[in-house]
Amino acid sequence: MPEHTDSTIGTRLRAARARRGLTQKELAGLAGVSVSLIRKLEQPGEDYDTRLETVRKLATALRMPTSKLIARDAGPDDEDTTDQWEPVRRALTAPLPDRVGEEPTIEGVTDALNAALPLFASDRFVELGSVLPPLLRDADALDESDPDARAVRVRLLQLTGWLLTQTRQYESAAEALDRSLDDATDRLQAAATVNTRCWLMLRQGQLAEARELATRWADEIEPRMSKATPDELSLWGWMLLRLSAAAVRDNRPGEAKDAMRLARSAAVALGREYAPHADFLRTFGPVTVALKRTENEALNDRPDQVIKLSAALPSSRVPTTSTNWNRHLLDVAAAYSTKRQYAEACHVLEGIYEKSPQWLLHQRYARDIVSGMIERRRILTPKMQHIADVIGVPL
Repeated sequence: MPEHTDSTIGTRLRAARARRGLTQKELAGLAGVSVSLIRKLEQPGEDYDTRLETVRKLATALRMPTSKLIARDAGPDDEDTTDQWEPVRRALTAPLPDRVGEEPTIEGVTDALNAALPLFASDRFVELGSVLPPLLRDADALDESDPDARAVRVRLLQLTGWLLTQTRQYESAAEALDRSLDDATDRLQAAATVNTRCWLMLRQGQLAEARELATRWADEIEPRMSKATPDELSLWGWMLLRLSAAAVRDNRPGEAKDAMRLARSAAVALGREYAPHADFLRTFGPVTVALKRTENEALNDRPDQVIKLSAALPSSRVPTTSTNWNRHLLDVAAAYSTKRQYAEACHVLEGIYEKSPQWLLHQRYARDIVSGMIERRRILTPKMQHIADVIGVPL
């Protein structure tokens, strides 16, 4: 249940600002946002959607947890892509159709899933929109009592939940992850699903719920370091990273730092980036921890530290997931933009677009970075115009 009863973020923002005795201009100065944004948010009868990181800046200035300001689940399903994912939603929820011909086999579904993994790993969303519906139906038709059938279905539903979270189809993502958790046959399999569920909660702004879930599962799967397997260290580390991410967004810096310290100890024990059973979603190690530490610094508005930490990472592509690496690069672009180093910011964004164009088009964060550059520049360079065009920011 939500921790508040007011219906809009503007209502809570006005009340919190009044308790602090701040004008809209004073709050804007403390939070590092525009006065016009605060005026828009506080406008009576309106309920504007804004990025979670922006809400966090306001909450920090008002000395309150971010979760107390959030009006509802942040970021509804993206209407621009809802039609694209309708076949996937139907495959998740509709009864199985009558089948003509041979029944699917565990081996066949496993082979099809393995063939689709490169599409997930390289963020090829358009192709996945076609591949997933029949694959989900085939997996559902497998024998419910067979543990091998359940295992392949769990992995497919984990990946589907991750994809739908990535593309802001949150209700359908929750459906896929709930089903995956129901089918899980052991605690590590379940923890892998919970890891993605925590990320879904973070993207929806359910910070208190994400903190509670990550804490509970981190305690549940915490291994003995002297006997820990790589699989256990990977999943425990990820739970701690989710806990740190929720805590830093909810203005609990001490809790975020403690969780990050423990995650780093798990990464040190691993000694490398490790993907259990070649599952790219669970890739964890020192580089992943460094990326998430940099993300926390970005959320704390420390652009110099973001750029410094990024420069310390390996210069070539590191063995982590494209999502984590691309999110890191967005933080770097935002840091350059904050420092008014727009050429460097554009260079980073163009690099992301070159490698992961479909991924970038779904990132509201990228649009916010470019919009900020446009607002602060009277004359746009050709590179700024190009990147604004490709991610859909009006000039």
